[in-house]
Order: sequence, then structure tokens, then C-alpha cells
Amino acid sequence: MPPPLPCDPLTVGALLALASALLYGVSDVVGGIVSRRMPFVRVALWGQVGGLVVTGVVAPFAGGAGPTSADLLWGGLSGVGTGVAMVALFRGMSRGAMSLVVPVSAVGGLALPVVVAALALGERPAPWTWTGVLLALPALWLVARGGPGAPAGDARAVRDGLTASVGIGVQYLALAQSGGGSGIWPVAAGRVTAVGCVAALALLALRRPPAEPRPAPTPALRLAAASSGVLAAAALVCYLLAARTELVAVAVTLSALYPVVPVLVGLKLLHERLARRQALGLALTLAASALVVVP
Repeated sequence: MPPPLPCDPLTVGALLALASALLYGVSDVVGGIVSRRMPFVRVALWGQVGGLVVTGVVAPFAGGAGPTSADLLWGGLSGVGTGVAMVALFRGMSRGAMSLVVPVSAVGGLALPVVVAALALGERPAPWTWTGVLLALPALWLVARGGPGAPAGDARAVRDGLTASVGIGVQYLALAQSGGGSGIWPVAAGRVTAVGCVAALALLALRRPPAEPRPAPTPALRLAAASSGVLAAAALVCYLLAARTELVAVAVTLSALYPVVPVLVGLKLLHERLARRQALGLALTLAASALVVVP
């Protein structure tokens, strides 16, 4: 088979996946900052409600022949992964460095869908793509490694990041199974189950006394939390469209580059420290991105 031309859907899918990474990265930055000023579970809940409202309004006009029950079920399963991931991710960022927690969350979020796609879905990415995928794993691991003298809370934050990574992996893999004619309804269905999942976790959190009292969230904080969910929903739409024109392994790998944004924000604006190995990891993530999109 001849190599694809520059206008091939591969290029479109890669750009959509990179757009997903950018949107998700900005979403995590907003949600992470807000989660340090209001309870993390409320940040997750407001975010998923915001995503549900926007996708519910847009979905009827987004085209497609209409979702099947299977499409909605796959979308719903992806939302369960989203709910678990967002609660764990915001909890981790509320007590640890953003530049540490977010990259950890990407490791499982990348590895699980790529391995399942290759073993169970019969996908056969090109050699350069596999090189990029394999390079991205140690790259993200290097970014996630803390420097010497890391705060004690980082250990708990890393566990939260790992929990989030499983949810993100389920989210990506399930969403990619929806049909091409379903429009963005699977994303909307996922917001429904995500709201339910986060609400259930919020009820459990209410039974435990808070570690430290916090003032009631202001309307501005609620709006910021909701906007993080809107950005995340837009990121999932881009990923869904990318997965329909690209191998799941490629779409997931490029979408999983979202930690670059929180890491840079954490270092430049929040003055978080970056070890040398983390700087090397960031450079390798860019190299992995370039390899994945090579025709």
C-alpha cells in the first residue's frame, strides 16, 4: 500500500488528537488550580455538569445518523472512567504538584488502550508509530519522576495519578468503540454517567470530615470548575473524531500528550520544581509525537 498523502485522514486524525491533548491539558490546569481552593470532588462534579450541558445542547446538531444502544453503552462506560479519573486527578492535584500528578495519569491512560487495541482489536500500527508509542511510555514515566527532596504528599498524589490513569484508559478505549454514525452522542452519554459516578463519590466524601475547613466556593470558582469540564468534553469530542479516522493506538498516544501543558504551567507559573529527568521526559514526549505522525 502506498504511503498516505499529506491530505490523508491520518493527518486530520493526528491534528484532532493533538487538539484533544491541548484542550485536556488546559482543562487539567484550570481544574487543578480550582481544586486547591474548593473541595476536589465538587470541582469534578461541576466540571462534568458543565460538560453535560454543553454536549447535550450541541449533540443534536453535530450530525451523524444517530446513536445505537451499543454506542450509548460504550459512551456510558467511558463516562464511568471519566468520573473516576477526574475525582482522583483533582484530589491528587489538590495535595501534590500538578507537574507530577498529571503525567502519572497519562501513563496508564496511554498504555491500556494501545495494548488492548493491538491485542484485542487487531490493529497493526506502522513501525514508526510503535516507536513513538514505546518512546512515549518511558518519556511520561521520566516526567512523572519527582526530584530529590520531594514533599511527603507526593506519594499520595502519585497514587491518585495512577488511579486516574486507569479511568482515563477506560475512557479512551470505550469511547473509541462507538460507531462512526453516532455523532458526539457517546460523549454526551458519557457525561451522564460521569455526573452520576462523581455524585456517588461526592456522597461518600460527605461522610468523612474534611482534612481542613475551606470557605464556601464563590460563583467564579464554580464557573471555572464547570469550564474545566467543558474543555474536557471538547477534548473528548476531538479524540472521538480522531479515533474514527485514525488507529486507536495513534489517537490515544497523541491525546495522551496532554501532561505537557500542566507541566509547563506548573513550572513557569506555579514555580514547581523540575528534575533533570523530567526535562528529558518532556523532550522525549515531543519526539514521540513527531514519530507517531510520520506518514
